[in-house]
Amino acid sequence: MVKKYICAFVMMLFSLPAFSIDIKHKTPIAIYEKINPAIVSVDSQLTDGYSCGTGCIIDKNGIILTSAHILEDGKDIVVTMSNGEDYKAKIIKRLGEKKDIALLKISVPYDLKTVKLGDSSKIKVGESVLAIGNPFGFKGTLTQGIISRIDYSKNRIQTDAAINPGSSGGPLLNTHGEIIGINQAIYNPDNNISNIGIGFATPVNLIKEYLNLEI
Repeated sequence: MVKKYICAFVMMLFSLPAFSIDIKHKTPIAIYEKINPAIVSVDSQLTDGYSCGTGCIIDKNGIILTSAHILEDGKDIVVTMSNGEDYKAKIIKRLGEKKDIALLKISVPYDLKTVKLGDSSKIKVGESVLAIGNPFGFKGTLTQGIISRIDYSKNRIQTDAAINPGSSGGPLLNTHGEIIGINQAIYNPDNNISNIGIGFATPVNLIKEYLNLEI
C-alpha cells in the first residue's frame, strides 16, 4: 500500500508544471518572427538632409509609435514596412510636453500586424530584453540584453541591448514579446565611435497615458 502511494505521488510530481520555468516566455527567434512585421523604418526629410529611425505599429489601421526627434521639422515622412512597401505618413501628435514620443498615421488597404504594449511597472533589473530597430540603416536588426538599471527620477530604462543611431523609436521588448519601452538614446561620450553598452528607453507606461486619446 505504501509503495502504491509513493508511485502515485511520483507520478503527480511529473505531471505538475515546472514552476522554475515560465512557459509563457518565448524564444528570441519566436519573438522576432512575430514582431518584426510590425516594425518599420521611418525616414524624415529635413531642411539639411534626412533623419532616420524606427517605428512600432500599434494599431492595425496604421497608427505608428516612434520617437519625435526623428521627425524634427520634417515635412516629408516615409514609412517603410518590413516587406519593403513605402507609405507616406502624417504626424498625428507629439505625446506630452518634452516627451520624445510621436504618433504617425499611414493609410494601408489591409489590416497591419501590430505589437502589444506591455506593463513597464513590472520590470526588474536583470530581466532579459530584446530590441528591434534599424541601426545605421541595417533594417530589422535584433539585439539581446538585460535591463541594467531603472532610473525612476528621469523615467527611463537603461539596457545593454545594443541600440545605435537609427534604433530610436524601436521597441524594447520583454520575453513575452510586449513593448516595455521605446528606445531613445545611447550614452555617447566618444561621438558614435563605439557602442559602450549603455542605452536608454522611455517606459511604455509613460506613453500609454496619452495613447487612449489617439486610437
